[in-house]
Amino acid sequence: MKKHLLYSFCLLTIFSCQSQKISSNNKLLCDKEATAETINLYKNLFTLQEKGVMFGQQDVLAYGVNWKYEEGRSDIKDVTGDHPAIYGWDLGGTEHNSPNDIDGVPFDKMKRWIGEIYDRNGVNTISWHMDNPFTGKNAWDITPNSFASILPNGSKHELYKKWLDNSIVFFNSIKGKDGKKVPILFRPFHELTGNWFWWCKNNGTPEQFKEVWKFTVDYYKSKGVHNLIYVYNTSMVKSREEFLEYYPGEDYVDILSFDNYLYTDPTKDNSFVENNFKLFGIMDEIAKEQNKLIAFAETGYEQIPYDKFWTKTLIESIGNYKISFVLAWRNHGWQESEKKMHYYVPFKGHPNEKDFIDFYNLEKTLFQKDVSKFNLYK
Repeated sequence: MKKHLLYSFCLLTIFSCQSQKISSNNKLLCDKEATAETINLYKNLFTLQEKGVMFGQQDVLAYGVNWKYEEGRSDIKDVTGDHPAIYGWDLGGTEHNSPNDIDGVPFDKMKRWIGEIYDRNGVNTISWHMDNPFTGKNAWDITPNSFASILPNGSKHELYKKWLDNSIVFFNSIKGKDGKKVPILFRPFHELTGNWFWWCKNNGTPEQFKEVWKFTVDYYKSKGVHNLIYVYNTSMVKSREEFLEYYPGEDYVDILSFDNYLYTDPTKDNSFVENNFKLFGIMDEIAKEQNKLIAFAETGYEQIPYDKFWTKTLIESIGNYKISFVLAWRNHGWQESEKKMHYYVPFKGHPNEKDFIDFYNLEKTLFQKDVSKFNLYK
């Protein structure tokens, strides 16, 4: 009986969700030469957010807590019988032409899954834990002046362009059965207002960040990459001014988003809900002014020790704001480096399983079967 009201509404309003576009609005991407499929996805996401929020997870098809590379499987599907609506991936490793991403996922498998998701009207989003081009170390190396090195005329600018070229090969290679390039919600320089990556605000000025962001978008466009929807992504901030301090401008961004994780007991500390709700309000105000979508690009509560995290904590965080998507972080399983279990969505047999099923059954939440009813790319 999942979401019968949603489907009935679709049938009444547009006769057939499966044969017509959701919307004929004229929201425009910052890439004025975007492919038809990319434009259609962006337009249709505006209407889809009126019906609910897409739920997704990072690396969800690649592995789960107790398995790896089993075709057609996800921990979410094991629990609900359905895959998520949006699927997160990462480009970390493409800068070196590595066969695998930063978490070991083979890029050849990733490309195939991305195409299959597109074929069934799911949505793909990609982040990039890019190594530090200044030092050659990983994304978490915050050596001073690292970010400035990739500015035009910077010491590592040419290397940065080579890394972008490698990512272009990837973006151009992901296609559906129709031969079209798959549209991607691309989230570069994520969590930029934090202090833990080499591109974060502690390692560069607002002017430098804006220049690099604009260069990156313009470079992709100049190289014929027109299947990207650009996602501006902060960590937790407390004001409109802080959210916009590094913002490159509405002509270079399509979706506004932030990342935030729960680290405390929500029955004793409500700051996660309160802070998220406040930031959604800030983004909602900006989005209405600039005709943008908003999203919760990363979140979760590691091991999910609270039995109402999904139906109470997360839902209360969102409130009545119209959010395009919420993405939980990955279900890695045992993490040897930290000697602990690392996962953010319940797997079969987990104590939080019932609450997640209740979350799945909410009219407000959209999973794969929900979005498959729509031709998001047409």
